[in-house]
Amino acid sequence: MDVPTPERALLEQVLDLHRGEIAALLDGLDDEQARARLVPSLTTVLGLVKHATFVEGVWFHSRVGGVSRRELGLPRTVDESFTLTPEDGVASIRAGFEAACDRSREVAAQHPDLDEEFTWHDNPVSLRFVYLHMIGELARHAGHGDILKEQLAAR
Repeated sequence: MDVPTPERALLEQVLDLHRGEIAALLDGLDDEQARARLVPSLTTVLGLVKHATFVEGVWFHSRVGGVSRRELGLPRTVDESFTLTPEDGVASIRAGFEAACDRSREVAAQHPDLDEEFTWHDNPVSLRFVYLHMIGELARHAGHGDILKEQLAAR
């Protein structure tokens, strides 16, 4: 009989699965393809990964880690988190995302209790909620990225 995976390990595994899907969006793309605007919004493959880096910072580095968004240098708005600079490219954005994920794991490891609470819009949320929110956020954006990559392949 298989022993069930403890909840914390399961949440970490599923989150890491979606982190991998986000990083894989950049596989096989050059900077031009990754920057291509295929929809009216700011959403590009490169922008999605940049936004995912922002989300890691907001939820783990700031909320759980207790460092202000300003101190972390995070954009003030969600739209700004998709905005690309001339220096942004596949290699730099991938490296930034991977570093953010590594830092998120370090921060989370300092908080062993899934019931520990943090503040979100003046309301308490548990670390469990943070994991579940991040899983949903990254899964949704990985799906957006898959569609954009299909559009790029069809060009």
